[in-house]
Amino acid sequence: MPTLLTPLQVGDLLLPNRIVMAPLTRARAGSTHIPNDMMVDYYSQRVSSGLIITECTMVDPHACAFMGEGGIYSPAHVAGWRQVTDAVHAKGGRIFMQIWHPGRAAHSSLNDGEQPVSSSAVAIREGVTSTPNGPRPYEVPRPLHQDEIPRYVEMFRLAARNAQLAGFDGVQIHGAHGYLIDNFLRDGVNRRTDAYGGSVENRARFLLEVTDAAIDVWGAGHVAVRISPLVPFNDMTENQPDALVTFVATELNRRRIAFLEVRHENHALPQEQAILALARRHFDGVLMSNGSYTRESGEATLTDNKADAIVYGRPYIANPDLVERFAAQAPLNEVNVDRLYRGGPDGYSDYPTLAAR
Repeated sequence: MPTLLTPLQVGDLLLPNRIVMAPLTRARAGSTHIPNDMMVDYYSQRVSSGLIITECTMVDPHACAFMGEGGIYSPAHVAGWRQVTDAVHAKGGRIFMQIWHPGRAAHSSLNDGEQPVSSSAVAIREGVTSTPNGPRPYEVPRPLHQDEIPRYVEMFRLAARNAQLAGFDGVQIHGAHGYLIDNFLRDGVNRRTDAYGGSVENRARFLLEVTDAAIDVWGAGHVAVRISPLVPFNDMTENQPDALVTFVATELNRRRIAFLEVRHENHALPQEQAILALARRHFDGVLMSNGSYTRESGEATLTDNKADAIVYGRPYIANPDLVERFAAQAPLNEVNVDRLYRGGPDGYSDYPTLAAR
């Protein structure tokens, strides 16, 4: 039976282990959204991961939600990320870029006054978002016209091409957490009556068109997808999660993508276990599971053949050598919660490794 330390073939990449670094929004790129030396240091510290997946990365200059996330829509962004990939590869690592549009989670004050877009005019009702003018309620988004959607598919295609130019090993399409693609996928937001709304097949159309665009650029063995059918983040719901996962997993399986990541609110919840099993049933490729895993629960999930790799988020924030710590069954560093977002290297790239102790 495989363990967390067993190698794994993922698309066209051979991973040395099954411990994957989750996309972690840390907002250190500043107002230009261009990666900097601090980000080079951060990512290159974590190269023992089987695979690094970058933070969500903007596909368009008007796709900002966090004030400082990275972008991949210009030559300057390509050059900035090339420094990251060169540093990761020089140490023997592997890295995918997560390409992303925030959809209704954006705010006009972060995007030159442009109104957020979504599948439908349904705002996030819970919580507030950070803006240059302080916390603000989320805005009602503008529904994309059907004839606009191809332009948004092309944003992702260009992002995939730019990621290739920047030296990444592949791209992951962010179809989760209530961002633009998920605004189409889940019926708690999608109220459309055209070819992109109503049935599961229609709601998944945008995701699959973006996936096909990325495959055109990279080939299927370098393209991955993330979904979160049960995660309520950003005020999301879905009335047909089983049907949605069955259809999406089947279609992605047909495309032979590198891997499918299922993001859970908590992997141990019975309904999340059932969703993971459903994805396993309909997706023959590499399945990754993400959601509050420990070393022990990750090992158990692999042993039980419920997934092929485990994606770790919060443990990777404070433990750049997470693989080595798991291998030694060593204690983990605690996360500096006060320094999660923006700021400098403190709470970002200054966590000690076991070797440094």
